Amino acid sequence: MSVVFTLCILFIPETPIFYALQDNDEDLKKVLQDLDRMDDMDELLETKEELKTRDTKREWKDLFSIRSNRKALFVVVVINILQHGSGVMAVLFFSAAIFDMAGSSIPSSLAMIIIGCFQLSGSCVTPIFVERVGRRIILITSSTICCLSMFTLGLYFYLDYIENPVIIHIKWLPLVVLILFYVGYDSGLGIIPNAIIGEMFTSNVRSKGSSVTMTTSWLFGFAVSTAFGALLEAVGGHVAFWFFSATCAVAALFTIFFIPETKGKSLLEIQKAL
Repeated sequence: MSVVFTLCILFIPETPIFYALQDNDEDLKKVLQDLDRMDDMDELLETKEELKTRDTKREWKDLFSIRSNRKALFVVVVINILQHGSGVMAVLFFSAAIFDMAGSSIPSSLAMIIIGCFQLSGSCVTPIFVERVGRRIILITSSTICCLSMFTLGLYFYLDYIENPVIIHIKWLPLVVLILFYVGYDSGLGIIPNAIIGEMFTSNVRSKGSSVTMTTSWLFGFAVSTAFGALLEAVGGHVAFWFFSATCAVAALFTIFFIPETKGKSLLEIQKAL
C-alpha cells in the first residue's frame, strides 16, 4: 500500500500557490485548468507579490494579538484537545485488551473487524449531512453519543469490578457500546474539529494556527494513550472510561457555548462572529 501511495504522489500536481510564488505562470494556468479553477487566475496573480513579502514574525504576532484569531485559536485548540480526550486512540490501541478484560463472548479479533466496518459507515454519513445540518448540531450529537457510550462502558466495568452477577448476562455489551462510540465519533467528533481549523483563521495565520492546534492536540492524545494502560491497572477501567465520558460531555457543552456555526458563512462573517 505504501508503494501504491508513493506512485500516486507522482501524479499529484503542485499547488497553484507554489507556481505563483515561482513566477511560473504557464504551469499555474495549466494546474488551474486541470482543477477547473480558472476564475482564481487573476486573484492569484494579483496577490503574488503580497505572498512573496509575507512576514513570518508578523503572522505569529497577528495570531495572538488580533482578537478574532486569538479566540479562533482558543476554540480549535480546546475542541481538538477534547477530541483526543474522548479516549478514541486509547480505546483503539487497547481494544483487544478491553474485550479480554470484559470477558466478552465475542473474540476480540472478530470484534475489531465488526467495529472497523461500523467506523466506515459512520465516516460516510457526515459528508452527506454536514452542509445540510451544520457543524454544531453534528458535533453536539456526536459528542453526546460518545459521552453516553463511554459512561455505559464504564458502568459495565464497574459492575464487573464489584462482581455483580448481572455481568454474566451482558457479555455482549462492550461490543455494542464500542460500535456506538465509534459510529458517533466518526460521524462528528472525529471530523468536525479538524474541518473547522481551516474555517476559523484568516488566511495569513492559517498555517501557523493549524500547526499550533495539531501539535497541541496530538501531544495531548499521546499523553492520554500513554497513560491509559497504567490507569487501567491502577484504578480500573471504569474510572478511565468515566473520565472519557466526562471529556465528551465537556466537548458537547463547549460546542454549545463557544463554537460558532460556520455552515454557509464567508470568512468575514465567521471573523465577525468571533
